[in-house]
Amino acid sequence: MESFEQISSQYTPMIYKIMSTLSIYKNKDEFFQAGLIALWEAYGQFDEEKGNFTSYAYSYIKGRLLTELSKISKHVERMTPVEDDFWDQIEDEFSVCSMDEEILLSYCQAGELTENQTKWVLYTFLKELTVTEIAASEQVSPSAVKSWRSGAKGKLRKALSTH
Repeated sequence: MESFEQISSQYTPMIYKIMSTLSIYKNKDEFFQAGLIALWEAYGQFDEEKGNFTSYAYSYIKGRLLTELSKISKHVERMTPVEDDFWDQIEDEFSVCSMDEEILLSYCQAGELTENQTKWVLYTFLKELTVTEIAASEQVSPSAVKSWRSGAKGKLRKALSTH
């Protein structure tokens, strides 16, 4: 058999014809490269005793290009971005729910928490901030925030145990 360079130049029109029959109009260079690789594999695997190389190469290349088309189709199907209105329907987990805030404030009032203790409760449970983050936000020391926390916990335990 001839060298692969001769085979590739001889079968290049066939690869383009297969691409045309499969209506490949995007990423032509990539599909042509896949066709050349398929031709290389067909060239290496062909057994002359079993028949005509042209028929074998044609079916091998076409099968490979169909496989590539299938892969791309699946990828596009799985990776297609959703419409913008989809995101409007998803609840934001970080948005503050007024009901949650009202419930927390009712516990704070029932426990007779100070203003700073109430701040600790709201920062901790609504905004999920750490002691250090609360201290930075309120421009106080972390030990002050720990003091608010300690007082709030004690008062809330006492208030909840009486109810």
